[in-house]
Amino acid sequence: MNVKKYFVRALHRLQKGPGYTYKELLVWYCDNTNTHGPKRIIKEGPKKKVIWFFLTLLFASLVFWQWGILINTYLSYNVTSSLSIGFKTMKFPAVTVCNANPFKYSEVKHLLKELDKLIEAALERILQPTHGDTITPLLLNGSDNASEGLDLALWNQIPLVLIDEHDKDNPVIVEIFETSRTAPGNGTAMGNGTSPGNGTALENGIALGNETAPGNETAPGNGTTAAPPAPSNSTSEEKKYKLAVKLCSHQGSNNCTYRNFTSAAQAVTEWYILQSTSILSKVPLQERIRMGYQAEDMILACLYGAEPCNYKNFTQIYHPDHGNCYIFNWGMDKEALNSSNPGAEFGLKLILDISQQDYIPYLSSAAGARLMLHQQKSFPFLKDQGIYAMAGTETSIGVLVDELERMGYPYSDCTMNGSDVPVKNLYSEYNTSYSIQACLRSCFQNHMAEICGCGHYMFPLPEGVTYCNNDDNPGWAYCYSSLRSSIRQRQICIDSCKETCNDTQYKMTISMADWPSEASEDWIFHILSYERDMSTNVTLDRTGIIKLNIYFQEYNYRTISESAATTIVWLLSNLGGQFGFWMGGSVLCLIEFGEIIIDSLWITVINIISWCKGLKQKRAQARYPDAPPTVSELVEAHTNLGFQHEEAGPVPSPGAEALPPEPGTPPPNYDSLRVRPLDALGPDSDAE
Repeated sequence: MNVKKYFVRALHRLQKGPGYTYKELLVWYCDNTNTHGPKRIIKEGPKKKVIWFFLTLLFASLVFWQWGILINTYLSYNVTSSLSIGFKTMKFPAVTVCNANPFKYSEVKHLLKELDKLIEAALERILQPTHGDTITPLLLNGSDNASEGLDLALWNQIPLVLIDEHDKDNPVIVEIFETSRTAPGNGTAMGNGTSPGNGTALENGIALGNETAPGNETAPGNGTTAAPPAPSNSTSEEKKYKLAVKLCSHQGSNNCTYRNFTSAAQAVTEWYILQSTSILSKVPLQERIRMGYQAEDMILACLYGAEPCNYKNFTQIYHPDHGNCYIFNWGMDKEALNSSNPGAEFGLKLILDISQQDYIPYLSSAAGARLMLHQQKSFPFLKDQGIYAMAGTETSIGVLVDELERMGYPYSDCTMNGSDVPVKNLYSEYNTSYSIQACLRSCFQNHMAEICGCGHYMFPLPEGVTYCNNDDNPGWAYCYSSLRSSIRQRQICIDSCKETCNDTQYKMTISMADWPSEASEDWIFHILSYERDMSTNVTLDRTGIIKLNIYFQEYNYRTISESAATTIVWLLSNLGGQFGFWMGGSVLCLIEFGEIIIDSLWITVINIISWCKGLKQKRAQARYPDAPPTVSELVEAHTNLGFQHEEAGPVPSPGAEALPPEPGTPPPNYDSLRVRPLDALGPDSDAE
C-alpha cells in the first residue's frame, strides 16, 4: 500500500506542478543562482537593474558566441604534426630496376616493321625543304623507293597531319601522304573537332618557336611562331606549318580532334606510342616477356653488403612502360633483408647492361636504367616515382627514411588497407598492398572499359575486358585522349581514392661519376664480357654499362605523426574557462539553469492542459445553455412511482371497510452531493 500512496502523491504532484508562475520562478532563480549578475538584477534599484540586466545579457551573449566558436573548432577535427627522430636497424628497401627501353628491337622488329616504314616516310615528308607556301607531296604511287610498300590502312587509323596557318582565319590541314590540301569543312575539316593549337613551324626542316605546352588543343594562331632567318625569297609569315596527331571517333568520321605539340619530336613519339600500343596489345604476355631484357643478360654483377648475389635474388614482373623489371628484396617469398650498418660498404651494388644498341629508335628516346626504391610488397610505379641512371656512370644513391603516420576518420580521409575505397584495385593480382597510385590507375581503367569498351595496354584489365587495338576498337585513341584530358573524370577518381594512413618514403641523395675510367675501361670490359658470354671478345662498351650503389646514409629515421589538435578535455576546459571568465559560473550553475528550464516546461504543459479542459467545458456549456440539473432533480426525475402515496380518491361510502396503507420506505431526498477533497483525507483513509 505504501507504493500505491507514493504513486498517488507523485501523480498529484505532477498535476499540481512546481507551484510557481513564470515570474515567481524567474525571481527564485535569480535570487538563488550562483551565477554573477542575475542577483543584482532583483536586488538593486531601478537604474542599476537596467544596467545589470544589459551587462548580464551582453556577457551571456559573449559566452554563447565563444562556445559556438569552440564547438565548431572541435568538430573541424584539426590535427597537429609532430616530428620525431629515432635510431634503429631498418629494413633495406625494395629496389626495382628496369631498362628504359621495354623490348629488344631485334625481337619486336617484325611487329613494328610497317610502323617504322610509315614514320620514316612521314619524316621525309615533314623535313623536306619548302618553297614559298607549298609543300612537295610524297609520291605514293610513283617510283619513289621510300613510298613503296607503305601500309596506308595502318596510317589512316591514327594519322599525322600538317596544319597550314598562313591564313589564321582559315587554317588548312595538309595530309602528309596526299597531294590535296583541304580547307575546314571539307573532308578532314578542323571545325568538326577541337582545332589544333600552336605547334611547330616548318621551314627547311623543323624550327621551334614559343608556343603552347605539349598537347594543347586550342584555336590556331593564338601565339607567335619564331622561325629561323628566312631566305630572301620568303617571309616569316610563310612558315606556318605545324604537326599534329589526328584522332577520330571512328575511321572516316568527321568527329575528330587534333592533338598538337610544341615539338615535332614529341608528336612523332606520341604517335608511335599510340600505334605500337595497338600492335603490342595483341601479343600474349609470355611472348612480351620473352621479347624483353632477361635478368641473366641485364644483371651482370650483384653484391649486398659483403654477401654476393645474382639475378636469381631478383623477382621478375612485367611492367607495360619498361618491359621486364626486376625487384630486389621485395619480401614476397622471403623475409625482407635488414641493413647491418649505414654506409656504401653495407648497401646494394649492381652492374647493369642496358644494351643500348638494341633500342627501339622511335619508342625510346632516353637511354639508361629506370629504378625506384619502395616498400616491400608494394607495386613500383616507375613512371611517377622512378629515377634514371645514366649509362657510362657510377650512380651512388644515399637513402634517408621518413615514416608518415596519419590519423584516420574523422581527422583525415585516409585508409589503412584500401578496403573502404569504392574503386576495385586492379593491381591486387600482384598481391601488393594498396596505394593511391594503384587506385587512380584502376579508376581510370574502369572508366575507360565502361566508356570506350576496352582497356588501355598500360594498366591491368578488369574482368571480362580486352585491351584496345585499332582493329577491334577503331576509335579507342580518340576515346582515350578525351578521357585522359577530362577534368571531370580526374576529379571523380581523386574524390574516390584515398591516401594510405601509414606510409614510408625514401629520400635519395644522388651523385654520379664516369665509370669506368679511361685507364681501367679496357680490363673491366674484358672481364665483364667474358663473364657474360664466356667470350674473349669485348662485347660491352661505355654506352651500355651502368654501376649502382644504393645504401643508407645513416640509421636515423624521421617519423612524422599526426595527433588530434582538439580533444574533449580541451573542449570542456575551454567551455568552462569562457563561462567562468565572463559569467563567473560553473557546471552547477548550468544544472541550476537546466532546472529552471524543466520547471518552465512543466508549468507550460500544465497550463496547456488547463486551457484544453476550459475549452472543453465551454463547448459543453454551449450545448446546454441552461444550468445543469442538481442531483436531487435528477433523482426526482427517476423516482419510482411505486413508492409514492396515491392521491386521495373518492370518499368511501359509510360502511365500507378502509384498506390499510401499503408498506414502503421512500428513498432519501438529497439536495446536493458533496465529496470530501483529497487533501482532507487522513493518512489512513486510503487504507480503508
